[in-house]
Amino acid sequence: MVNRNNPKQISLDDFEWNFEQKLDPNNRWARLANQIPWDEFRKIYHKTLTENHGRPAKDARLVIGAMIIKHKKKLPDEEVIPEIQMNPYYQYFVGLKAFTHQPIFDPSLFVTLRKRLGTDLFEELNQAFIDEVTKIESIEKKAESTRKKKRKKNDDSDDSGSPSHKGQLIIDAVVAPQEIKHPSDLGLLNGAREHTERLIDQLWEPGAGKRKPRTYRENARSEFLAIAKLKRRPQYKLRAAIRGQLGYVRRNIKTIKQLLRPYSGGPLPFDRHDLKLFWVIQELYRQQRIMHETETHSIPDRIVNLRQPHVRPIVRGKPGRDTEFGSKMSCSLVGKYVYLDHLDWNAFNESRDLIDQVEQYHERFGFYPESVLVDHIYGTRENREKLKKLGIRFCGKQLGRPPKLTSAQKRAFSKELASRNRVEGKFGEGKRKYQLGNVQARTQETSESWIANVLFVMNLAAWMRADIFLPILKWLKEQTQRLFGNVKEHKNTEMAILYG
Repeated sequence: MVNRNNPKQISLDDFEWNFEQKLDPNNRWARLANQIPWDEFRKIYHKTLTENHGRPAKDARLVIGAMIIKHKKKLPDEEVIPEIQMNPYYQYFVGLKAFTHQPIFDPSLFVTLRKRLGTDLFEELNQAFIDEVTKIESIEKKAESTRKKKRKKNDDSDDSGSPSHKGQLIIDAVVAPQEIKHPSDLGLLNGAREHTERLIDQLWEPGAGKRKPRTYRENARSEFLAIAKLKRRPQYKLRAAIRGQLGYVRRNIKTIKQLLRPYSGGPLPFDRHDLKLFWVIQELYRQQRIMHETETHSIPDRIVNLRQPHVRPIVRGKPGRDTEFGSKMSCSLVGKYVYLDHLDWNAFNESRDLIDQVEQYHERFGFYPESVLVDHIYGTRENREKLKKLGIRFCGKQLGRPPKLTSAQKRAFSKELASRNRVEGKFGEGKRKYQLGNVQARTQETSESWIANVLFVMNLAAWMRADIFLPILKWLKEQTQRLFGNVKEHKNTEMAILYG
């Protein structure tokens, strides 16, 4: 207790805390730790390890738990370890035996873990967790049904359909944007010019007796800034500036190749990052030159970032953001869990994935869905015919003249279509809360692992919400039924007394 007359902060030794007692078993991280099938996770994680190479690996629960905490709390890599050091529930979650102030590992290990795990292994982790949770939920449902002895009809869409068709499959596609600077042709060429100037400085040896190659960097910089600082850029001035930057980059590429001639047949004086960057700059120059000569703004495999050449522009046609820069993925939503079915860095027509996603649903659960709820882009004649052959109902706008429906049928149809908003809500949750809308990994491999990890953590969060709020909802439902049941019984008693 701090004395008001002496408002000085007490010492750390005098600070009272109650962690000498046991941890709260109802804490959400404690419940989640007891729910996750860590043994299955260890088997999946150990597929990436070798016994004869490298140092002994960290425990699977330690590294996977740390990655779950990272995306669940939306933390950068360097902040995850300090958070775990301060929180005993986090330390219990990652499998430590006792509280410690020591860091569990270096934050740079997160990059290695993303490379090691990859998309496929995160999907295996995701499936293992969902299988475990589904098994427990099915046991709870059976126990509840035996207690009540009566089940409500049509209460859950998963209970409809024949044994070979069960449940509802919701499908949609989304773009996971990368954290890159918004690209422009002039900005990309200016960045390429600056990197080539740096490579020339690195290759040139002052003591060799040769004159340093000229780069005209001051003129090039001033020409770039003269256009970049303009609020309004006339098209003819912009084209002239791009043409000038193309000339500077072409001259620098030629100079670098001349300086590399003495190293032909031997090791180059570049590290792998600079060597890759030089290759990317040459391809960027080729693309920009073709687009400038043909006066177009599109080209196959267009590079929009020098450090991340795998990132592609994907036109989405949405208000306020016509083009997004990142990877595009097709996802399936079954119940409250989402699955990653297809991921590509180039734009693709998601309607072609529909039948493959239906078959993946069959592989996961052993039966086909009773219905498929998708956007209108999936409703091609070919997809409708294939779904009809499989005995699956297509939920969407019908082709041809719209049928005449009653008011009740219209309301039911609108309600069914509105349930597709659940998958849109999942995408919004991932972008808003779990860093799906700002992928900060640098390479293609680690970015894909980042995305798969986000979806995995989203499914963990969905289970945590259900575990917390479902008991509350059940209690509220029971209280409501008891209250309104008593009111109805009381009214019947009054009517019997009045009309004896």
